[in-house]
Amino acid sequence: MTEPKVKVAAIQAAPVFLDLEASLQKALGLIEKAAANGARLLVFPEAFLPAWPAWVDEVLAGEDAAWHLRLLEQSVVVPGPVTERLGAAARDAGVHLVMGVNEREEHGGTVYNAMLYFDADGRLLGRHRKLVPTHAERLVWGMGDGSDLKVHQTALGRVGGLICWENFMPLARFAMYAQGVDIWVAPTLATHEPWVASMRHIAREGVCHVIGVGPAARFSDVPDSVPDRERLWRGAEPHGDWMLDGYSVIVGPDSTVLAGPLVREEGILYAELDLDAARARRRLFDPVGHYNRPDVFRLMVDDRPKPHLVSLSTQEPPPADRPTSSD
Repeated sequence: MTEPKVKVAAIQAAPVFLDLEASLQKALGLIEKAAANGARLLVFPEAFLPAWPAWVDEVLAGEDAAWHLRLLEQSVVVPGPVTERLGAAARDAGVHLVMGVNEREEHGGTVYNAMLYFDADGRLLGRHRKLVPTHAERLVWGMGDGSDLKVHQTALGRVGGLICWENFMPLARFAMYAQGVDIWVAPTLATHEPWVASMRHIAREGVCHVIGVGPAARFSDVPDSVPDRERLWRGAEPHGDWMLDGYSVIVGPDSTVLAGPLVREEGILYAELDLDAARARRRLFDPVGHYNRPDVFRLMVDDRPKPHLVSLSTQEPPPADRPTSSD
C-alpha cells in the first residue's frame, strides 16, 4: 500500500561549483533540513553534484579542457562511495531522494547527465541518464541508452521522470506515463517562466503530480580555485551575475501550482500531494488507458542495455537444433 498523502520538497540550491565533496556536504545538510520539516520525498536540481557545465555556451569547443578535466575528476561513479553516503543520508532521515549528478563510468572518460533514485531504506533504486544532451551540452555529456527509462515503485507511490529538455520529448513522456507514474520529477537547468508552463502541461497531460527543480546560482559564487575562473566570468558578464534563476515549482494533476515558482533565491518548496485525488481524476482522462488508442498508435521502446563491450566467450552457444551462420 502506498500513502494517500505525501509531503514533498523541491530543493532549489546551488552546488559548490565543481567541488564534489563540498557540494555533497551541502546536499547532506539540505536533506536533514527538509526531513526535519516533514518532507518524505526530496528532489534536487539537475547535475547538482558537482555542478552544471556553465561554460558550454560561452567558449569554443577545445577551449574548455581545464574545466572538463575538473568535471571529470569530480564526477560521481554509480554505484560508489558517493551513492553510499547519499543512501545513508536518505536512510538516516527516513526520506526518498532524487539527486542530479554528473556520472562517469569507473574506468571511462565520458560524463553522463544522470539522476539517482533512493528509497527511505537507503537503497539505490535506479539511475537515469539523459537521453539527449541539449545543444552545446553535447560537448560535455554522453547520451543515455534508454535502458533506464523506468518508473520506480515506492512506499510513496510510483516515482519517475525526465531531465530538463527530455521533458519536451513526447514519446519519452508517454513511455513514463505508460508505467503508471504518480509523482513526476523534473530536475532542470531551464530556469525561466516557460518552464513552469511545461511543468503544468505535463501534470495535466500525465494526470500526475510534478516536481520541477532548478538551481538558483550566481557566477560570482564560482570559487577562485576553478581553473580560468576569470575567463568564465567574462564570457557570462553580459548576462549579469545570475547564472541560473531557479523557477522550481510543484504542480498538482489539474495543473494547479501548489508551491512556487521560487525565483533568484535558494530555498526549499514544500507541498502535500493527494495521490488518491490524482488517481481518481484519471476517470476523466487517462493518456494510456481509456483515452488511448493502441489499435491506432503504439510505442516501441528498446530498453535493453547497450554495453560498450560484449565478450563472445561469455555468450551462451546457440541451441543444438538451431543452425549457426556457418552451417
